[in-house]
Amino acid sequence: MKKFVLFITIIFLGMAISQAQEQPEIKKIRPKEIFDVLNNPGIGFTTFQRFNGDSLNPEKGWTEGFPIVYQAFDGDLTNKDHPQTTIAYFRVDWAFVETAPEVYNWPMIDKALRTAAERGQTLMLRIAPYEEGEKDVPAWYRKIVGKEDKSKSAKWRIDPEDPRYVQYFGGLIKALGQRYDGHPDLESVDVSIVGYWGEGDGTHLLTDQTRIALINCYLDNFKKTYLNFQPINGDAPDPSVDLKGTNIAASWPDGRNNGTGPQMRYLGYRMDCLGDMTTDLWPEKKWCHMTDIYPKDIIKSGMGEAWKKAPVTMEICYTFLHWLDVLKYDEETVNYIFGEALKWHITSFNAKSCPVPKVWSSLVDKWLNKMGYRFVLRKFEYPSFVIRQGQLPISTIWENIGVAPIYRDYKFAIRLKNEQKTLVLPTNAKLLDWLPGDIVHEEKLYIPFDMPVGKYQIEIAIVAPVSYESRVKLAINGRNLEGWYPMGEIEVKDK
Repeated sequence: MKKFVLFITIIFLGMAISQAQEQPEIKKIRPKEIFDVLNNPGIGFTTFQRFNGDSLNPEKGWTEGFPIVYQAFDGDLTNKDHPQTTIAYFRVDWAFVETAPEVYNWPMIDKALRTAAERGQTLMLRIAPYEEGEKDVPAWYRKIVGKEDKSKSAKWRIDPEDPRYVQYFGGLIKALGQRYDGHPDLESVDVSIVGYWGEGDGTHLLTDQTRIALINCYLDNFKKTYLNFQPINGDAPDPSVDLKGTNIAASWPDGRNNGTGPQMRYLGYRMDCLGDMTTDLWPEKKWCHMTDIYPKDIIKSGMGEAWKKAPVTMEICYTFLHWLDVLKYDEETVNYIFGEALKWHITSFNAKSCPVPKVWSSLVDKWLNKMGYRFVLRKFEYPSFVIRQGQLPISTIWENIGVAPIYRDYKFAIRLKNEQKTLVLPTNAKLLDWLPGDIVHEEKLYIPFDMPVGKYQIEIAIVAPVSYESRVKLAINGRNLEGWYPMGEIEVKDK
C-alpha cells in the first residue's frame, strides 16, 4: 500500500512539474522612442490648392477660390521648403461648382479627390459662397437676385435671408453631401454659409430660421465625413449664438450645453488667422486674433472641448515669409504662436503652400511632433508560446504625446508571421478614445485551431479596418518595409 501511495504521489508530482514547465515566459519589450517627424494620416501641414510634389506659391502670395491649376508631375512627391503632408486643402467658390441652376461641376471635385489619393493625401474641402473683389456669386444667381446687398454686413455680397439663397447655395451643399459623404479620400468639409471666403462673418446677424437651415444643409447631408465649423471670427459679441438651436454639440464652463442626445453632432472648428499678433491689422477694433479673439471665442462659442471628438484645423494669417520680413516676428514670437495652437489642440495647419523660412525649420519640426496624435508604445508583454485554439494574452502601455486623438477608426492589430503563414489579429482597442496621456490596453486574443505549429515573429501595427494594411507610423524604432513593428519571437504549439 505504501508503495502504491508513493507511486501515485510521484505521478502527480511529475504532472505538476510538467505543467509548471509548460508555463510560458512573459516577454517584456520596451521599444526605443524616436523623434522623427512622422507623416501620418489626417495630421500636420496641408498643401493649399496644390498637392505633394507641386511647386509652392511664390514668396508671400497665394491663390484661392479658383479651380486648381494642375502642375506637371514628375513623380517626386517632395515639397521643397515645406513639410510633407497627408492632406490637400481645396477651397473653391460656388461660381465654379454650380455653373447653372442645379448643374454641378462634379468632375472638378472628382479630379481633386483622385489626384490627392495619387499623391498620398486626402482632400479637405470648402465651397465658399463668394469672396471680395471680382469673385462673386455665380453669374446666373446674380442675375436672379440683382445687385449686391451689404445692408447688414460689409462682408456679405448678397442677402442670405432671401429664400433663394438657401434654395440654391443650400441645395448645392445638399447635393455635395449626397454625392461625397463618406468618400474615403475626403478628409473633411468646412461649414461655409456666409461672408467673404465663406469664413462666417455676420453669422450672428442671420435670423435663426436662415442660420439653422443653412447649417442643416451640412448636418443633414454629411453624416460620415467630418465637418469643420467656424464660430470664432471675432465679429460676434457672443459666438455661442452661432450654435444656438442647432444640433452641434457644445458645452460651456458654467455647465450649460447646446443639447444632449444621439442627434447631437460633434464638429471640429477652424481658425483662419493663426499668428495674428498685432492690432495694427485691425486698427478699428484694437484687437488681434491670438491674444484677444481666439482664447475668448473658443470658450464662449462652446467649442473648447470639441477636439476630443473632432479635429481642429488652423490656417496661417498671411504667410511665414510675411511674418519674418514684414511683421518681423522673432523665434520667441513664433514659439508662442505654435504653443498656443497646441494648447488649442491643433491637428492640421494650412500654411497656404508657401515656403517655411529655413531659420524656423527646426521650430516647425518640433511643432509637427506635437500636432495631432503621436503614439509611443512604452511596453509590450506577451507569452513566449501559445497553444492552438488557445489564448494569446497581450498587455500594452502607450502614450499619446500629441495634443489630440486620432479621428479615424483604425485598429490596433497583432500579427504572427513566418515564411509559411501570416495571421492578423485585430484588437478591440478604441483608438478614437486615446486622448493625450497614458493608455493601457490589455486583451486576450485567440489562436485558430488550424494555425500551423512553429515559431513566428510577433508584430504590431495600427491598421486600416478592412485591408489590415499598416496606416500609422509610431514614434518607436524598428518599422519594417510593410509598416509593422516586430516585437520578438513567439512559438505556436499543439496541445
